[in-house]
Amino acid sequence: MEGVRPGGGPPAGGPGSGSGSGSGSFPSLFPPGLHGIYGECRRLYPDQPNPLQVTAILKYWLGGPDPLDYVSMYRNLGNPALNVPEHWHYVSFGLSDLYGDNRVHEFTGTDGPSGFGFELTFRLKRETGESAPPTWPAELMQGLARYVFQSENTFCSGDHVSWHSPLDNSESRIQHMLLTEDPQMQPVQTPFGVVTFLQIVGVCTEELHAAQQWNGQGILELLRTVPVAGGPWLITDMRRGETIFEIDPHLQQERVDKGIETDGSNLSGVSAKCAWDDLSRPPEDDEDSRSICIGTQPRRLSGKDTEQIRETLRRGLEINSKPVLPPINAQRQNGLNLDRAPSRKDSLESESSAAIIPHELIRTRQLESVHLKFNQESGALIPLCLRGRLLHGRHFTYKSITGDTAITFVSTGVEGAFATEEHPYAAHGPWLQILLTEEFVERMLEDLEDLNSPEEFKLPKEYSWPEKKLKVSILPDAVFDNPLH
Repeated sequence: MEGVRPGGGPPAGGPGSGSGSGSGSFPSLFPPGLHGIYGECRRLYPDQPNPLQVTAILKYWLGGPDPLDYVSMYRNLGNPALNVPEHWHYVSFGLSDLYGDNRVHEFTGTDGPSGFGFELTFRLKRETGESAPPTWPAELMQGLARYVFQSENTFCSGDHVSWHSPLDNSESRIQHMLLTEDPQMQPVQTPFGVVTFLQIVGVCTEELHAAQQWNGQGILELLRTVPVAGGPWLITDMRRGETIFEIDPHLQQERVDKGIETDGSNLSGVSAKCAWDDLSRPPEDDEDSRSICIGTQPRRLSGKDTEQIRETLRRGLEINSKPVLPPINAQRQNGLNLDRAPSRKDSLESESSAAIIPHELIRTRQLESVHLKFNQESGALIPLCLRGRLLHGRHFTYKSITGDTAITFVSTGVEGAFATEEHPYAAHGPWLQILLTEEFVERMLEDLEDLNSPEEFKLPKEYSWPEKKLKVSILPDAVFDNPLH
């Protein structure tokens, strides 16, 4: 389970055992990658050479569940001149390559990223009279690290994470996260590559939705302008009871709504509970392993076929957009995060794969009629997909968290799509593309208006456009937990 908090500094050989400048007495006793990160911490906190730490009881490379070897916790006095309050500053050790011996990360040289290329930080407002930092942020960071290790999807500044629960398991409204560059920590060059520092910023549900509808960077800038909501250093206050839109109602209309209208959304895809059926005549080739059969579970794509889908998305469908990490739709048990994210080979959002030529091409099937199925949370994002993406000439992908299924909506201006105006529904195995004209998008937005009022929603809910041979159903979560949906 998550590590324990020692009473003093780090274990022998840990980051507290030497100098961050490289002049420690026993530099060989602890790993160079860890030494480099600790040096940046010592630059900021020269008076705290032995910070309190949460440490993994059984290291990940020895079979333990927690990928982060350590999370150091510092007391930051803030900056009164900038209206930055005193706070606790948490820094992770383990997403980057600490050891350089392939025990956790493959060593790829000094010029590129070290490990995943980043470590996480978090700034939590210090409560009056609080003498020691709470340890729950370390648990939160371990949960995010598990997602990264299991999915091999890395974070970028501006990404968002849907958490759907108070970050500290209290009654707080701070239930989701945005990520941004740490305002104080500078990138570090280690013997195993470069490490940057991404800061977790706790946000309310309304702020998360605004980031999805518009973009994460825009909401982060607004948070910086509101001292009680983060201020210039984006410090999370778990006791914050109002959103930035309640604090300053003009921010929604004058900044967010205008930004959505002008820029659209930069959210290009989500992990979701979704499925689709081909309502056309079944294909004549009953032995086609890539067919989607109604009422049966389709066979999985081969690894090479999946690579081709991903590469097609990377080269063609990501035009005019920056890929954004899919939100984590997680189940929880006893306050811990149980990740259900796809692995890198299943991800439609990865940019890191090298171009490959598959051993065979996946046969494209043109469909006459399709039935799309979403759970309520995924369905609520359809208006965002239509208004924020397709009306701006972009695409949007739903990738199933329970299998290979993927649904990509594309506009007529997207390059690299295999759906066309003549054949708007097309499939590569379980990957479906749907091309929608601007006129049809406008009509769908009118018909789907009640998706914006989930409190009035009763499941199941069905929408149908018979002349387009398209049907959309919003179904209970339980339907997607059964593989024979």
